[in-house]
Amino acid sequence: MYKYLSLLILPCVLFISSSFAKDHSTPPNVIFVMADDLGIGDVSPTNSECKIKTPHLQSMADQGITFFDAHSSSAVCTPTRYGVLTGRYNWRSRLARGVLSGTSDHLIPATRETVAHLLKGAGYHTQMIGKWHLGWDWGRIGNGKKIDFTKPVKNGPDINGFRGYYGHCGSLDMPPYTWVDTGRITAIPVREEGVTKGQDRYGWYRKGPISPDFKIDEVLPHLFEKSIDYVKERAKTGKPFFLYLPLPAPHTPIVPVPPFKDASGLNPYADFVMQVDHHMGELLKAVKLAGVDENTLVFFTSDNGCSPEGNFPLLKENGHDPSAGYRGHKADIYEGGHRVPLIARWPKGIAAGQKTNALACLTDLYATMRDLIGQAPAKEGNVGEDSFSLLPAFLGKPETTRKTLISHSIGGSFSFREGDWKLCLSSGSGGWSAPREPAAKKQKLPPLQLFNLKSDRGEKKNLIKEQPEKVKELLKKLNLEVTAGRATPGNSVKNDRKVTFLPNGVSLPN
Repeated sequence: MYKYLSLLILPCVLFISSSFAKDHSTPPNVIFVMADDLGIGDVSPTNSECKIKTPHLQSMADQGITFFDAHSSSAVCTPTRYGVLTGRYNWRSRLARGVLSGTSDHLIPATRETVAHLLKGAGYHTQMIGKWHLGWDWGRIGNGKKIDFTKPVKNGPDINGFRGYYGHCGSLDMPPYTWVDTGRITAIPVREEGVTKGQDRYGWYRKGPISPDFKIDEVLPHLFEKSIDYVKERAKTGKPFFLYLPLPAPHTPIVPVPPFKDASGLNPYADFVMQVDHHMGELLKAVKLAGVDENTLVFFTSDNGCSPEGNFPLLKENGHDPSAGYRGHKADIYEGGHRVPLIARWPKGIAAGQKTNALACLTDLYATMRDLIGQAPAKEGNVGEDSFSLLPAFLGKPETTRKTLISHSIGGSFSFREGDWKLCLSSGSGGWSAPREPAAKKQKLPPLQLFNLKSDRGEKKNLIKEQPEKVKELLKKLNLEVTAGRATPGNSVKNDRKVTFLPNGVSLPN
């Protein structure tokens, strides 16, 4: 089936890609900024009732395109980052659920092509600055687990297509707290530091080794300063660059600094979001001052929905909903877990003020870049298996070639989306909101949930009894995409592990 579909779709894709590349013969610089735990409702471009002031992101949206049906591939950090770089759903890898720690070994093998490999091969300088959270191999003392900070760090972003990188290992609440500059630790930790939740409801972070040049509340502005310096430096060369800038905010520790501290009138989380917005404004200003504004494609998005650490009850008390009316939050299989802001600005290539309901996933970065630089789609193999180009949306088309979406919760629950229909393969949230899976099973809730998002954006009415044939149809399509090793057209490829997605007591329809 996939083979025949590819024969039908390929000519259209090639035409769009080649014509677009011809009209934009000078490849654009690309900056991909990904916030951490920022909800769909936390910025004004995707939530008209947003109570947090985000003027710079609003300006970016007014000058570009805003996606209202965009999704991270997972409801948590590490898996989404895997999908962004590889164009592949995370659950096809060895990471079946959860996230990596700050001391985990590298997840993406050097043999797996990434968007950085793709652009590097096309002559781009490729740089990562920020939160990696995909594992790298610390030097160890003997055969033990204890880190030897005098040894180089191996198998970091450099093996995944980046010429250089500067950042920290995991989430900002995960030790060790050190800067790593392309395999080199900038300063050896000399003490341990941490803050408990009892000490600071918002600003807590786990105790662990910390380097003297690593200041928790200075991490966010420091990363933007490094990024602005990088843009200035690369602009002088006249050659294209790709900057991957995964932010550590507004994830915990939530540490807004003056003048943003207490600026929102809501709570520290909202203050921190305002600080992210400010720094985005500074970055966009730097791009303009560097003289590369017209031909620089800037993305802004988030790795998943807002975390409960943002204090939903207090925010809602003040009239703000980080999930913008969608059910759930970070970690969940519900929309609040994986529906995220996605804004793209490129004066030379994207008409200003566009708004689109085209279905999109962060895995789509790979195919978008592939088509943007005029390369033919990969015929076979381990390249962008779940990535569909966003170029049709950039050109004002109402849809892309993406027709389905598979989402994944922290606990490993799946959902399958086609059109307005969404099938959740879980009894509850699959994550942290109520009902969690153990409680849902005790309540004897059904193992499947079917929602129509057009009539029920809050995912409140389970339609499995009313729509049994739709359930069967979606289960079959999900199974096809899982077993084929890809969602895109093409011959089947292998997943890295045996993937199981059916809840107990559920079998595939004949």
